Amino acid sequence: MKAYATKLIDLTESHAEKIAGQWAKDVKTNVKTPSYHGVPDEKIILQATEFYRHFREMFFHDAPYEQAEKFFEGYAEERYREGIPLHEAVYALILMRRHIWLYAEFQAIFITAVEHRQAVESLSRTILMFDYAMYVITRKYRELMKLEWFEPPNT
Repeated sequence: MKAYATKLIDLTESHAEKIAGQWAKDVKTNVKTPSYHGVPDEKIILQATEFYRHFREMFFHDAPYEQAEKFFEGYAEERYREGIPLHEAVYALILMRRHIWLYAEFQAIFITAVEHRQAVESLSRTILMFDYAMYVITRKYRELMKLEWFEPPNT
């Protein structure tokens, strides 16, 4: 697995700006991320290139949670200050992850047999379903939290 991970990380780092550009086009037009639609491309691309350039550091660090925590606390704080709703910030991150795999799949670095291709497609589809679940759950929580502010609890 480490060899495949290293290939993926090398590809991500060496093509960070290209992958980030593809992600920016997606996040600026995706119906699930309307808060990003008017943000300048340069600002959006910077978000993704920072993530892609820190990917190796987080992935191979002896304390990966601590590394990820540092990075993603900053990501969350920046998106919050920009007024990006939680569910959109999470979905934008989901799209960042998907664009790594989409780019790698386009480059065909992992394809060695028909069976492997089928496994990747199956895994990709499963991940997509979980991506949607995370988006919907966080959006619903947000809606419910808003309702709590306006409606007194039943006693």
